[in-house]
Amino acid sequence: MWEDLQEWRQTLFEYETTDIENAYDKWMEQAFSLLPDSLQIQFFEKLDGWLFHLNSMLRESQLQTDAEERILRTARSMDSDINTLEDLRKLSIDQLTFLAEQQAARHRLYSFAQGGMIGTGKTVLVGSDLVAMAVINLRAVQLMAMSFGYNVKSPAGLLETLKVFHTATLPERLKMFGWEDLIHDLQKGDEQFYYHEQERMTDSSWIDEPLKHLLKVSLILMLSKKKVSGLPLASMFIGAGVNYKTTRKITDFTLKYYQYKFLLIKSGDI
Repeated sequence: MWEDLQEWRQTLFEYETTDIENAYDKWMEQAFSLLPDSLQIQFFEKLDGWLFHLNSMLRESQLQTDAEERILRTARSMDSDINTLEDLRKLSIDQLTFLAEQQAARHRLYSFAQGGMIGTGKTVLVGSDLVAMAVINLRAVQLMAMSFGYNVKSPAGLLETLKVFHTATLPERLKMFGWEDLIHDLQKGDEQFYYHEQERMTDSSWIDEPLKHLLKVSLILMLSKKKVSGLPLASMFIGAGVNYKTTRKITDFTLKYYQYKFLLIKSGDI
């Protein structure tokens, strides 16, 4: 598994940007340069704050507590001595991967269903899609971290999951920078830096996801009026497909990160 992870990691660094991606990056840079610096800073600070508070609310919710109990019950079927999340690290990497993949599969299904519902074109559902997807995917990252025995309720755990989510949603051409930042954080070895370090997480490079969301919503609104047997099948297919693909991308990256972290710690390199 370590060799597979190293090969996957290498693909991040060997990714070659296309001419279209380079042109898009230049266009985005020019577009943001037209906005005053103070407005850009304010916008991304508010976006950071919104994501942080949403992530914090999720970790304290009863749903999260119930999910933790389910993870521990499943783990006890593998080892009866499991009592806490930290005890999960006694399990093998394959067993932990199984627990995390259960959470990933469940949240991909949630995204698929959510996308199908917004595909109906109903205003309330379409308007709440961005928040719903943020909740589903942030929760998926948190539960997958818990499946590897990590406490997401600590300040370090809270911001680590937020950083993993952020990197997972970056365009492929930028993921290597987010990955290196995550590994650099791990190698610091001091969990408290997460809490004290002041840094902005989102910037213009992260704007791809909101733009994709707007494109998806536009297509859904255009196609939702075309119905087959009373259902807007085309728009429902787009909503379900895009949402599923987004969550799959995020959960795939999250799994790779926590596998890598677990094996890196086991090897004694950090």
